[in-house]
Amino acid sequence: MLSLERVKRSLESAGQSHVLQFWSELSEEDREGFLQELSQLDLDGLKEHCEGATRAAASPSASLDQNIEPVPPEFIGSVRRSDRKSLSEWENEGLLQISENRVGVLLLAGGQGTRLGVQYPKGMYNVGLPSGKTLYQIQAERIHNIQELAGRKHGSKCTVPWYIMTSEFTLAPTEKFFKENNYFGLEPSNIVMFEQRMIPAVTFDGKVILQGKGKIAMAPDGNGGLYKALVDNKVLEDMKKRGVEYLHVYCVDNILVKMADPVFIGFCVNKGADCGAKVVEKACPAEPVGVVCRVQGVAQVVEYSEIQPETAELREPGGELVYSAGNICNHFFTRAFLQDVAEKFEAQLKQHVAIKKVPFVDTCGNPVKPTKPNGIKMEKFVFDVFPFSRSFVVFEVIRGDEFSPLKNADGAATDSPTTARNSLLAQHCRWATAAGATLLDEDGNALPPTTRSEENVPIYTLQKQIQSELGTINRNRKDSFFTSLSRKSTGGTSNFNVTCPLLEHIRKDYNKMSNGSYFTKSYFIALLH
Repeated sequence: MLSLERVKRSLESAGQSHVLQFWSELSEEDREGFLQELSQLDLDGLKEHCEGATRAAASPSASLDQNIEPVPPEFIGSVRRSDRKSLSEWENEGLLQISENRVGVLLLAGGQGTRLGVQYPKGMYNVGLPSGKTLYQIQAERIHNIQELAGRKHGSKCTVPWYIMTSEFTLAPTEKFFKENNYFGLEPSNIVMFEQRMIPAVTFDGKVILQGKGKIAMAPDGNGGLYKALVDNKVLEDMKKRGVEYLHVYCVDNILVKMADPVFIGFCVNKGADCGAKVVEKACPAEPVGVVCRVQGVAQVVEYSEIQPETAELREPGGELVYSAGNICNHFFTRAFLQDVAEKFEAQLKQHVAIKKVPFVDTCGNPVKPTKPNGIKMEKFVFDVFPFSRSFVVFEVIRGDEFSPLKNADGAATDSPTTARNSLLAQHCRWATAAGATLLDEDGNALPPTTRSEENVPIYTLQKQIQSELGTINRNRKDSFFTSLSRKSTGGTSNFNVTCPLLEHIRKDYNKMSNGSYFTKSYFIALLH
């Protein structure tokens, strides 16, 4: 721990001497805790952090339209477009790597569930499944399953270590939750939790915000804080000791995430990639997701705010969006690439601005909860390392199978507990019907394929997405269209003559389903969320 005099000099040099304005009012215990917190700050870089935050907040996002291009097709694999032989080869390669203990998964779990209306980590959230399982439990069981699958195929006992990056807010409750639940059947020594750095929130005029008389307002440094955290906590060393060469990195809030997906792992290994990104096709040009593309020939995620509407609306001759590769924060990295980033490139990562309402104490020491944004939180993003890749690839997956984030409380139109729950249940329905099962109604009766009820009518969100793609559609015509979807396939030609990617996806799913299958409202919710 640094001395008080050393901290004072550093704060004065950074123009932040106000941080100690209430020092004389603190108890001995509070002084010790505050000095400990201040000692852990990067005091030498504090001046640049504060000045950089104000500069970044004052600088509007630049348009990148003149410099972007799609990722070339030769660097793209796709669940929908790649041939079955290639998909099978990639899956086998991925299972082989898993069976040889060369694959780990890394969870980004530094955020709380504030937007969900809870103060605990998102991974502890129960979306209301019949089983009552939380996100953490669902993911743990998927790790167990992929270990079993790979081990059975290759006659070996294998381990997929689970690295979990937490923050000051989520580490203790996550550790406690895992212990209380017996680590969900996984070996505790194969679950490695570590903490990302926290950085000060700053006012618009570049002053560190005091949350209390002896407490700085701190925030995690974004999921791009991963690269510093890997070094700070010697995680890369742990990976090396275990023989882990490939990492699947993902965010905690996606209920459909495929843990250590062997097809994705195998594709990236087969292509010799050091870095890869899973993407989903954008539902419409205005969907607020980043796009994986190239900027001046270098792989990058371009935020939707950095692309003009006319560029976002560009289409291929077949009708698909030119910039359709929606980023879902689901990535592949080699351990060697992560080591390179940590040692050579971390300092070059872009800083992103988040304008927030940050609780603070006024000049008299009274706590204040602001009613409008008053502070700047700087953060880095995990995908900002793409430009440093020597061999970058993209793998396109189906939204309804692999992406349904949990971000908002129930009542929101998208990304809520209800949409996440329905996405998973709809996926399970598809698996069951594909295996020849018959679905039953609430009374236990088999649902006739010609049944038309509210369950077979698309929700309003789907109507909005279709209108965005095709223009205004007559309601009767639209209902008739989806009524036809709820009937079983008879082997004849379906009346699909549109080029909308969303409807094309529905058509392909419909043609894959067996006789007697039907689409429910949950299916459409899953498709859109």
